[in-house]
Amino acid sequence: MNDPIEGLEDPAEQRSNLAAGSLDGRLVLVLGGGGSIGAACAWLAGRLGARVVVAGRKQDKLDTVTSGMQARGLACTAHTVDIRDRASVEALYDQVLQSGALPDLVIQSAGGQFPSPTLDIVEKGWKAVIDTNLNGSFNVMQAIARRWRDAGRGGSIVNIVVSPRGLQGVAHTVAARAGVMAFSEAVAVEWAPLGIRVNCVAPGAIRSAGWAVYKPEIRALYSNINPLRTTGTPWQIAEASIFVGGPAGAFITGETIEVSGGGNLWGECWTAGKPEWFKEATRALDVPATGGG
Repeated sequence: MNDPIEGLEDPAEQRSNLAAGSLDGRLVLVLGGGGSIGAACAWLAGRLGARVVVAGRKQDKLDTVTSGMQARGLACTAHTVDIRDRASVEALYDQVLQSGALPDLVIQSAGGQFPSPTLDIVEKGWKAVIDTNLNGSFNVMQAIARRWRDAGRGGSIVNIVVSPRGLQGVAHTVAARAGVMAFSEAVAVEWAPLGIRVNCVAPGAIRSAGWAVYKPEIRALYSNINPLRTTGTPWQIAEASIFVGGPAGAFITGETIEVSGGGNLWGECWTAGKPEWFKEATRALDVPATGGG
């Protein structure tokens, strides 16, 4: 790629574990398509044969994705959207429909947050994160579900959320994404008769451009916040998203797929720094291992 995407290794060269041609003839829409994870999803979908539409707030980031994909002969177009604005979401779907088809798969990767102790979050910051991550996801999901229903056809939605266990210092996004997961479980049942599947993918510590909001000394700890003691990549999140949202996941709905190195089972992530109280608690549990007798 001539203009690399921050936090994403060359997606044209990444090895895919999914079958070539598995998305032939399908249209995939990626919200948040200019970010590391969204771009990875777009590239993977295109390489597997899909026509891709990337959408987001910043045209320059979208252009980086589309130009790179088009240079490799992959079908990709871009549209700007603000998922917090229902009219903007509806306009996006109208623009996509002008291509002659509804999306078969919608990946909702748009969102954002900032690290902060919860006592320091101001009302404006709280509302901004909830409005983007929760209300924005509702706009994206309901609007496409209504269009699939009216067209008499099904579809698939994948929401990129967060792995909530042990994630501290971003209570606003944990709350919003928990709402998205609960909403996804509810509508997976309601919309099943319409042939609409809804799932979530919950990344753990992923080496992406989003890490820029965290202090270097915090990021340095991320490889130790799960039992595998490593960090993941945007490409791994893309593989999980295309798997669960595409044909391979046809019998999966209402699930949250953890891609966190087991971090949902063991580990802790203090995005704004670990308070001394918990540092001392951790030291108190550090009992030397003993050999068997």
